[in-house]
Amino acid sequence: MQITDVQALVLDEGMQHAILVRVDADAGICGYGEVMGGPLDRARWFKARIQGELKRYILQQDPTDVERVMIRLRHHGGYKPLGRLVSGIENALWDLAGQAAGVPVYKLLGGKVRDEMRIYCDCGAGIPLEPDGPVVYTPEAYEANARRRLQALRPYGFSLLKFDIGFHGRQLMSVPGGALPDVGQFPGQYTETGHVTEVGFKVEVESVQAIKDVLGDEIGLCLDCGPGQSLPEAKRLAQALEPFNVRWAEDLLQGTQTPGLGEYTDAEAYRLLTQSTSTPTLTGEHVYLRYGFQELIQKRAVSVVAPDIMDVGGIAEAHWIAEFADLYGVLIAPHCNGMGISFLCNVHAGAAMPKNFIAFEWHRADDPAWADVIAAPDRPRITNGATTPPTKPGLGFELDEQQVRKHLADGETYFSG
Repeated sequence: MQITDVQALVLDEGMQHAILVRVDADAGICGYGEVMGGPLDRARWFKARIQGELKRYILQQDPTDVERVMIRLRHHGGYKPLGRLVSGIENALWDLAGQAAGVPVYKLLGGKVRDEMRIYCDCGAGIPLEPDGPVVYTPEAYEANARRRLQALRPYGFSLLKFDIGFHGRQLMSVPGGALPDVGQFPGQYTETGHVTEVGFKVEVESVQAIKDVLGDEIGLCLDCGPGQSLPEAKRLAQALEPFNVRWAEDLLQGTQTPGLGEYTDAEAYRLLTQSTSTPTLTGEHVYLRYGFQELIQKRAVSVVAPDIMDVGGIAEAHWIAEFADLYGVLIAPHCNGMGISFLCNVHAGAAMPKNFIAFEWHRADDPAWADVIAAPDRPRITNGATTPPTKPGLGFELDEQQVRKHLADGETYFSG
């Protein structure tokens, strides 16, 4: 079997300009992957690179030799978001390989460890307190958002919810004098690093208290706290969170969007942070390939690693990281901010991960069309805060051509052939 073509198309804004990737083989089968697009101009650049530079490296290769093909591609990726192109092709290769073998992808990874994959839902930060008012980040706004989310998400049955505080939730931008340098010196900019002041620290803790008062003990609370707090303030916040028994505090130091700091992770700083507190720490969604997790895991620098399957290099890469982390007693909770195919990739990877798997993330509670490109019988479902792996070969779905055509970005055409 040989790869005969690699095609890509960009979806519309409602689908987050996600890019669908199709890898064709001469056996008359094809595999699909997904790439997070973001801004339309970047999505179109991603598409051009997939169909140009990356495609030429894998034509005429056997798509069922996934690792052999990936060796030819991995050096073309990089830290978020450049790992997405490689990851999307890898996902499509596994879909194709599973179909060729007649088994679901998780079977090719060693088989199921679990029959259900737990999911946690990202709930954002504050909400407008008045009709058509601005989004605010006061403790009252967090309480209102927690109540709204708890009600809206009840049909899904989530047992884990995540809220954004600190720089990531832009909370500190709305607190006068909440951080140094003063965010007022950078009007209109998303300032993501700094030293939190006593004023900012107090509002952070009060906001967590407001959320916890709503969720109680039945719903686990996760927090995205960064990126970019200084090490002393990260320690102070983590210690202050201990009475709330949060499931983890994410990206307190470096993280995915930290200006000038997104290209590496300071494992030693994270180790010092983690050893200073009983609050579990988490990071990793910005890291590309297993090598960026080596120190974090070997030093036990964080309690939980969070590779993003759509950024880290793909399904097999995330599975390897899970196996390695399990050797050191480090837990794993994969980050997922994609659409339907991305979700299914997490399902297959999660099904085959060892017992250190906690849950994977879901961002799409407010996107009713998030899985529309998947044919209706195969669309994933969330029940009791979990989902079950497909039984069909490959990633386990048929593409809904009508829905894909409906969601094409302006100027895009459907796959040829």
